[in-house]
Amino acid sequence: MTATTDSARSSLEALRTEIAKAVVGQDSAVTGLVVALLCRGHVLLEGVPGVAKTLLVRALAASLELDTKRVQFTPDLMPTDVTGSLVYDARTAEFSFQDGPVFTNLLLADEINRTPPKTQSSLLEAMEERQVTVDGTPRRLPEPFLVAATMNPVEYEGTYPLPEAQLDRFLLKLTVPLPSREDEIGVLTRHAAGFDPRDLHAAGIRPVAGPRDLEAARKAVEETTVSPEITAYVVDICRATRDSPSLTLGVSPRGATALLATARAWAWLTGRDYVTPDDVKALALPTLRHRVQLRPEAEMEGVTADSVISAILTRVPVPR
Repeated sequence: MTATTDSARSSLEALRTEIAKAVVGQDSAVTGLVVALLCRGHVLLEGVPGVAKTLLVRALAASLELDTKRVQFTPDLMPTDVTGSLVYDARTAEFSFQDGPVFTNLLLADEINRTPPKTQSSLLEAMEERQVTVDGTPRRLPEPFLVAATMNPVEYEGTYPLPEAQLDRFLLKLTVPLPSREDEIGVLTRHAAGFDPRDLHAAGIRPVAGPRDLEAARKAVEETTVSPEITAYVVDICRATRDSPSLTLGVSPRGATALLATARAWAWLTGRDYVTPDDVKALALPTLRHRVQLRPEAEMEGVTADSVISAILTRVPVPR
């Protein structure tokens, strides 16, 4: 491993410390966001209101010196409100394109399931092709580009379920839990001392990594060795979901590719240039939980996607 690679890893590891100045006790979500950036993927953040999902994304952007924009998804949001549109200029008597908020490095799609499918789908091209097409003209998005979409798991009134095709476009689905008692005391202590979540600069957050570090890290991840046994292990896990009696929909080959990619990124972040079965297990839940669909009767019995995948991980033979 080169000095450049080691420097990039150190910079990305420093993100946790920097983000912790604003967000308490969400290390796994921070790690997931970094893994997504390394894999050029997108993230679905699920958690009840008030657990700092928005603050987490803003703190990540500030720590990485990336541009970030936020879109509040509502029932009346139009696709052009996300992608941008042609605007008539009376002075020149011509139409010019006005960028939408999707033209950024880190797009926070807040409460994505509160907008109709037509507007949800406006993100599909951006997420998959890294471009948007307006009036027949494709327009490239900045690099890096990541969509961090939040979902509220408890309120179903006025929400539109994300179609399977769109869920499959998200590399990871991260759950943002309620903080522990100690972490919640830490949050209140900071607020009592004058912490303002709207002013990250005052909180002391500074850029500790940048696009160059990210690019060097991505190249290093692509060179991380994957043995044929590990590839077969990933395939066996994903195929086992298709045979599960608790599921109507198993993991697609795209999901298997995603699991291999996230395991490589995690292996590199932890200081290795090869992937182990433990790397696959560590990323299996966040990579696969949104790519499977439970049978109604299993759901009524209290079975969850996580429990099904966890059971499969204990059952599939681990390569030695």
